[in-house]
Amino acid sequence: MKKFDVLVIGGGPAGMAAAIAADAKGASVLLVERDVRLGGILNQCIHAGFGLHYFGEELTGPEYADRFEKRLAKTGVKVMLGAMALSLGGDGEVLLLSPEEGAVHVKAGATVLAMGCRERTAGAIALAGTRPAGIYTAGMAQKMCNIEGYLVGKRIVILGSGDIGLIMARRMTLEGAHVERVIELMPYSGGLKRNIVQCLEDFGIPIDYSHTVTRVVGKPRMEGLYYAPVDENRRPVLSEEKFIPCDCLLLSVGLIPENDILNGSGVKLSRVTSGAEVDENRMTSLPGVFSCGNVLHVHDLVDNVSHEAEIAGSAAAEYALHGAPPTNGELHAVTPGKGVRYALPQVIHGGSGSVEVFFRTDNVYKNCKVVAECAGRTLYSKKRMIVAPGEMEKIALKKEDLDGDVTVRLEI
Repeated sequence: MKKFDVLVIGGGPAGMAAAIAADAKGASVLLVERDVRLGGILNQCIHAGFGLHYFGEELTGPEYADRFEKRLAKTGVKVMLGAMALSLGGDGEVLLLSPEEGAVHVKAGATVLAMGCRERTAGAIALAGTRPAGIYTAGMAQKMCNIEGYLVGKRIVILGSGDIGLIMARRMTLEGAHVERVIELMPYSGGLKRNIVQCLEDFGIPIDYSHTVTRVVGKPRMEGLYYAPVDENRRPVLSEEKFIPCDCLLLSVGLIPENDILNGSGVKLSRVTSGAEVDENRMTSLPGVFSCGNVLHVHDLVDNVSHEAEIAGSAAAEYALHGAPPTNGELHAVTPGKGVRYALPQVIHGGSGSVEVFFRTDNVYKNCKVVAECAGRTLYSKKRMIVAPGEMEKIALKKEDLDGDVTVRLEI
């Protein structure tokens, strides 16, 4: 049995930031990462665009990770690589499996979950047709191209317009492949506007909204696919089906938080985000267990991941060293209203200080107003020229103003 004040599971941008923040509070910290190096998904994101908010300059993914690795090296955090967390006990005990040390039981005063997320696969979306070579998730194609040095196809179609898919449209084009088009089920993109412009429009790559792939053909290698528009119920209109010859299909159809370790733990999960429901300190419904980064809810900017992880890491250290922070006993639920898909944190404790509430809309809205209400009073109201599901929004509220549950909604 090994004992630490704080155990951080996951060595990506969230895990490193949380570990550094916990160490700064004087806690003994163990950081566990299942890969052979730190950095997580950032290691394969060789494009620029990271760090504009956190560092005030534009970095590539590996450069962003390297900044945190160097900070981490100056702390007392113990790092265990190649280790997998297998189970999480309600008493704070975690079972780890390491090729060097075997099965290791770790007892921590607080645990921070920072495992990131995984991609939704062809099987998860019930993709019809044959199962030929040439179908990849966008993230796997990114790894094969940027780290392994392989070109996954020459004529490529991308299903889904999440940020990874958009970035890979540009990457494949730069590598000499021809991206036929991007096909998106929804009437709007799931990615950042800047990626639509820089990765598609700047390279003349078309995107078909309200369309989906109906079936894939080819054996053993992909030869093409059929796609069609969808109706108001998002069902394909097969009478308008078209064929595209291609040898590769990349899937950018959503990300799922890696919360398998929470099965049977009693931690309450959100049906919308698939992450844990948390308070303003990012503590879950299980005392002493905190969650941050993409395992909590999928972010569009790694800068926000780092800031959120620092909140979780600092709070975890305070919990382990001093117990739960004092409150006035009040709990205020934060719920999404009209036009808002989800809001986080889901619970705010009474007291003093400012709290940032993050939320995503359920559609693209122009010339709307973001409103936060509590007990019939308006706490926040501000116009937005445009809001979209692909870009996370945030507002700041004061705890002193809360005397009931909070609703975040849009006036459209």
